Formats: sequence, structure tokens, C-alpha cells
Amino acid sequence: MLKRQKKVIVLLAGLAFLLLGWSSLKAKTGGDNPDIYQYLKLFSDVLTIVQENYVEKVDPKKLMYGAVSGMLHELDPHSSFLKPEDYKELQVETKGKFGGLGIEITMRDSVLTVVAPLEGTPADKAGILAGDQIVKIDDQPTQDMSLTDAVQKMRGPKGTKVKLTILRKGERKPLEFELMRDVISIQSVRSRMLDPGYGYVRISSFQSGTATDLRKALDQLEAEANPLHGLVLDLRNDPGGLLDQAVEVSNEFLREGLIVYTNGRLESQKMRFEAHKNSKPRAYPIAVLVNSGSASASEIVAGALQDHKRAVIVGEPTFGKGSVQTVIPLNDGSALRLTTSLYYTPSGRSIQAKGIVPDILVKREIPTKDKEEGDVPDEARRIREKDLPRHMQNAKPESEAGKKDTVQMEAQKLLDLDNQLRRAVDLLKGYKIMAQMRFN
Repeated sequence: MLKRQKKVIVLLAGLAFLLLGWSSLKAKTGGDNPDIYQYLKLFSDVLTIVQENYVEKVDPKKLMYGAVSGMLHELDPHSSFLKPEDYKELQVETKGKFGGLGIEITMRDSVLTVVAPLEGTPADKAGILAGDQIVKIDDQPTQDMSLTDAVQKMRGPKGTKVKLTILRKGERKPLEFELMRDVISIQSVRSRMLDPGYGYVRISSFQSGTATDLRKALDQLEAEANPLHGLVLDLRNDPGGLLDQAVEVSNEFLREGLIVYTNGRLESQKMRFEAHKNSKPRAYPIAVLVNSGSASASEIVAGALQDHKRAVIVGEPTFGKGSVQTVIPLNDGSALRLTTSLYYTPSGRSIQAKGIVPDILVKREIPTKDKEEGDVPDEARRIREKDLPRHMQNAKPESEAGKKDTVQMEAQKLLDLDNQLRRAVDLLKGYKIMAQMRFN
């Protein structure tokens, strides 16, 4: 009898928590739904029946966590219940270091789908691509698996293995990848000089410190170029991250005006983020590269720069994740990750399910190996002046005539293998040439 009383007390405590939460929400929203109490009674009846009749003894905490997880599962794919251990992992992840494979995933049409592999991670090195559908994790079907559960199964200690079964567009059979987990330590900003006067910055994700690292990279490129004629900002396969970092990155290139705003049911969910004048202006043309793996924070940056006519957007349409998730900590160390509003670009465009459409559409061409080892590329077949017998020598020594060093050769190789990047650089060079022309 005493045990049963304890069970009832636990259940009533859980119901009291739910009722208090409902009262708080009702007070905030001004909503009125008399049926909620009827459903809460149904919930308590089911809990009691399970506790008293299930074949095995069930932990009340496990039941409550399961009930809350199920409730969030009925919402959109990005809302979820985070157990205390999940919440701790989320906090670690935003700092850029965690154990796993390095894949950003979402639910698309009820299928677990890769948004993008993070650069340099086991998933990226193994050849996982944006748009891949993960149908099994370690031979367990993902059909009824939540995002949180999927992430948990792919996370783990360095050196352990996990097998992913993937459906890929264009492939007739499922692909299997056996991946070795590693410590995912992400350097979110990388930069280099592509051509004299033309810089390149790659942002692979938006984490704490991304904006600071961007400023350092830009300062270095500007000092090296002196002046910088143009910049390629590469946001391809960038799955997003922290909103405040997206705002700061956008602000680095804008002097004033709206960057992004959010709209939700509550006044507290309606926010506006404005640009302010920087101490160091970045007054040069920008080409932003995007593709279907560019999501969330990267779409905010691309949308803001596009609306303000501050950059030309090049590549393919972005992923279309335009919803805002608010993480709400709970008393027991768990948390709710709840979709509370939608992002809008400065002109009022919703990113959700639409994404950002580039100003110039450029489909990525994957370089293919020559069909036969003996094949010679067309470029190598062409005869140039230097190949002709008795050609005149350049009066200047070869070193002065512009002999490429190792860094320039690496940059050229990068351009040769990436048609989207090549197009972006050509656009920037074309802008400079056109600006110097006279048309009257």
C-alpha cells in the first residue's frame, strides 16, 4: 500500500509540473483551451494504468521523459526534448569540440537527411554528401528515430566505429559507410590568398568565436594584399550554428540597416538585429558561395548581404532552414529545444523551406579523371608561342616575369578543381575591370 502511495505522489508531482507549465503558458499567450484538462486527465489515467499493469516495473522518470519526448516529436523536426546528458553535449558542441562523425542532420519528408558534413571530419573524408538519406545506423532503421536519438547513436568515443547505410540520388543501391569516430574539433574559419589582391575566406560553421576569427582573417588578407580588390566568402556546406555569430559576421560587411528579424507568437520572440558602423570598413566587392548544404546561420548571412546589395550570391539554392530554436533549461538539468519563431531577411523574405536563391546559378561540376591514363588534357595539347622553334625569349629573367611560388600553385590547383570558386573570382575580377572602363 505504501509503495502504491509513493507512485501516486510521483505521478501527481509530474502532473502538477505539467499543469503549472500550462498555467504559465496560458498566462503568457492569453490562450484558453478548456479541453487541456481533459487530456491531462487522460494522460494521468494512462500513467496509472502503465504503472499498475505493465509486465515489468517502470521507472516513473523514464515514463515522464518518454512522454515529453513524444510530445515534442509531434512538432517540427527541429524541436526536441534534451535529457541532461544531451543538453550537456549540446553545450559542448557549440564550443566546437566533441566526439563523433561530423555530420549535421535534419528530418526532410520524415527521412533522416544530411544537411552537410563538417569540413575535415570523418564524414567529410569518407565522402558523405549533403542530401544523403541515412536509412540505417549500425543496421538499425532510422524510420522512427528522432533527431536526438540519431545524433546520440553517431556520437561516441574516438576510435570506435559506426556503420551508416545511405540512399543517394543517382545511386541504384544503398551505400554503406563504416566510419571511425574522432574528436571533432572544428576550425570554423580558414583563409588564403587566391590571386594577387583576391582573398578567400571559408566559414564551415558558426560557433562561439567565429566572428572574431573572421576579423583576424580579413585583417591578415587586407595587410597581405594592400589593397584587397575582392573577397570570396565560402558558405557552402555550412550547416549554420549560433545566431549571434551570423549577425556579427554580417555586420562585418554592412555599415547600417537591418540584418535579420524573427517573428513568432509572443512579443519576446519578435526580434530585430541591426548593423552598426564598424571601426574598420571592408570596402571591397564580395562574392558569396552557397549550395544546398548552406543552412540556417549561413542563409542569414547570404540573405542579408544579398538584400543590401553588398555581395553577389553565387552557386546553388540553399537548404531552407529558416526557423529559430530556443533552448529552454529545465530544473532537473534537461532542456527543451523548441522552435519559437521564423527568420526573415531584411526585405521580408522567409528562408523557411525556400532558402536563398543565388544571383548567379552555377552548378558544381565534379572533376572526373581521364578515361585512360594516356589521355592528355586539351590544355596540354595546345601549342603556344613558347613551343615554337626559334621563339623570341622574354627580355626579363624568368623570376621577374612572374614565376609562381608554391602558394600560388596551390591556389591555382584549388581554382582548377572548383568551377564555382573559379566563377566567383572571375566575377570579382570582371567587376574591377568594368569599374575602370569608360563608356562615353
